[in-house]
Amino acid sequence: MNVNAVGKTAQTPENSIEIFATCPQSSQVAKEIYFKNVIDVARWSERYGCRGILVYTDNSLVDPWLVSQLIIENTESLCPLVAIQSIYMHPYTAAKMVASYGYIYNRRIYLNMVAGGFKNDLVALNDPTPHDKRYDRTIEYTLIMKMLLGSPNGISFTGEFYTVDKLKMTPPLPPELFPGILISGSSEAGLAAAKAIGATAVKYPKPPGEYENDPPDENIDSGVRVGIIAREDGDEAWRVAHERFPEDRKGELAHQLAMKTSDSVWHKQLSELGKTSENNPYWLIPFQHYKTFCPYLVGSYSTVAAEVARYIKLGFRTFIVDIPPTEEELYHTDVVFKRAAKESAVKEVA
Repeated sequence: MNVNAVGKTAQTPENSIEIFATCPQSSQVAKEIYFKNVIDVARWSERYGCRGILVYTDNSLVDPWLVSQLIIENTESLCPLVAIQSIYMHPYTAAKMVASYGYIYNRRIYLNMVAGGFKNDLVALNDPTPHDKRYDRTIEYTLIMKMLLGSPNGISFTGEFYTVDKLKMTPPLPPELFPGILISGSSEAGLAAAKAIGATAVKYPKPPGEYENDPPDENIDSGVRVGIIAREDGDEAWRVAHERFPEDRKGELAHQLAMKTSDSVWHKQLSELGKTSENNPYWLIPFQHYKTFCPYLVGSYSTVAAEVARYIKLGFRTFIVDIPPTEEELYHTDVVFKRAAKESAVKEVA
């Protein structure tokens, strides 16, 4: 699961893949153990070669920048993938955080640009901006950040949402620490934004077979957000999967309620896929029962690796795997990606 260093805009080389883990959420972990849980997961992720780790943001969670600082201070090279919601702070402030981390820690981070989020969160912040217009705002936001972090001489910008005049970033960010950038790419607006800002478009994927006649745009770097439960024996993998994510009527109702209030394209796409059988490694029960927000791939190492390899061959080069409950799960995930990389003839190591 080791990965390559990348260029200025998170573009992944054609013959390599990048893997990110996901940080625990403060809303799902007891306060007394959250601090240690974040450190443990970060260290496991680094130990198994992840390039970085996604740090969520929404109204219910602790600040992602502070969590990212905790990750940096307790790892050697793991890159926080910080979720940035444009209504939380000005683009100058976000860019200042990136530059400050570079100055203090000499560490690179990645940015996960969030155009939407939970609708009730947006309403509470008095943000009625329509779905596609939020992506327009995110484009301006990200372009300002990129210009500030990439120009030592200061910038001026006039847009629909933001205007800055002769604004300069001090201290400057060393070019080699320029952040990688990701954004949701499940909607047309998201894909257009990814192209406009030079970001990796990340999908909450459908089964790989559904992309074979409609592969990702080869002009945009593409990635997927997916969970993995794999063992040498497929029956054991399914046993673990059902034990971790039992069907739950309360969770199913919570999912249905969330669907009614969401304008997320990926949320609706996954919800419309329906149930899948255990003969199919693509599993939606955790998503449909409000346990997590991505599909899972479940089965034997060979079965799951074959599915991952299909995504890779279609052009998906970035993988964000769900929150690991234990270090052992990252070991099993590592086995899958090593086999998938070999099957796909891509590199895992720079």
